[in-house]
Amino acid sequence: MTDFSIREIAAALGAEAEGDGALRIARAAEPQAAGPDDLALAMSPKYAEALGQGRARAALLWPGADWRALGLAAAIFAPRPRAAMSGLTRLLDPGQGFAPGIHPSAVIDPAAVLAEGVSVGPLTVIGAGARIGAGSVIGPHCVIGAGAVLGDGALLREMVSIGARVTIGARFIAQPGARIGADGFSFVTPEVSGVEQARKTMGDRGDAGAQSWMRIHSLGAVTIGDDVEIGANSTIDNGTIRDTAIGSGTKLDNLVHVGHNVRVGRDCLLCGQTGISGSVVIGDHVVLGGQCGVSDNIFIGDGVVAAGGTKILSNVPAGRVMMGYPAVKMDTQTEIYKAQRRLPRLLRDVAALQKAVFKPGPTD
Repeated sequence: MTDFSIREIAAALGAEAEGDGALRIARAAEPQAAGPDDLALAMSPKYAEALGQGRARAALLWPGADWRALGLAAAIFAPRPRAAMSGLTRLLDPGQGFAPGIHPSAVIDPAAVLAEGVSVGPLTVIGAGARIGAGSVIGPHCVIGAGAVLGDGALLREMVSIGARVTIGARFIAQPGARIGADGFSFVTPEVSGVEQARKTMGDRGDAGAQSWMRIHSLGAVTIGDDVEIGANSTIDNGTIRDTAIGSGTKLDNLVHVGHNVRVGRDCLLCGQTGISGSVVIGDHVVLGGQCGVSDNIFIGDGVVAAGGTKILSNVPAGRVMMGYPAVKMDTQTEIYKAQRRLPRLLRDVAALQKAVFKPGPTD
């Protein structure tokens, strides 16, 4: 187990520390559960109240906190708590314990190229012509297809699959079960189908008869930039002709689906269970909350934020904050929601007015 001094942790975070800088820390812990070798995470006064329930000697606190009054021997001060959490968790992360080197059960094609320091776990398969960048860690039960390229410092957790001809930049992370490079969901009927008619007419399927679906093969692959992370059981489909593309710095949560031909910009966040239909273009710095859905062949401009559960059915200009189904500006959706909650009372009032207006007179 690796431990760090308070002084070393503060230097790694670029933060100020006071008290016993030589105190050694092995783990991070919540205040009430922290022991003497833990750094208690009490970055606001409401969390500091629980310090007395634990045995922490040091804590990560908010600027200006009176660490002595809290009974601590040392403290690190975090002006921006979540940014400090990023650095602290990176420093203390013990990793997955994957062994270095090539496991004897791995199957690696002789034409694959592994750079210096690559680790390959048990029962992993690497195809012909695949190229793996220096220092990459390929976990157990992974599959990397023929001609696929991974940049330096990749980390593939267990059971990740990378399809043939996929190209990925440096410092890529894929969580367990991620699937990159499946064929797109693309089918067509010999004649115009009822689905096409209904979409064209907004509801009339016409007289189209039942037909079988013909597969459109995916000739493109997937291109992913640097510093991208793909969550567990997420899927990115190949493009039909050109590659599906994910920009540098973009992060996908668990159970996210990116359809064929989609282009996602830089530094986007796609949260859990979000689905992007085919041929969507997403700009830079876009955030789509959990369970968002995006209709096919539309664009979402730079800096758009969509609240969880939003269903985007048409183009969204840059900078908009969207919410609802169908998606509208968040302030508009909030007013709609308030009006919906008032509907039962409004209907009772209307019924009372109707009763008063149409009450039979004495001569009726």
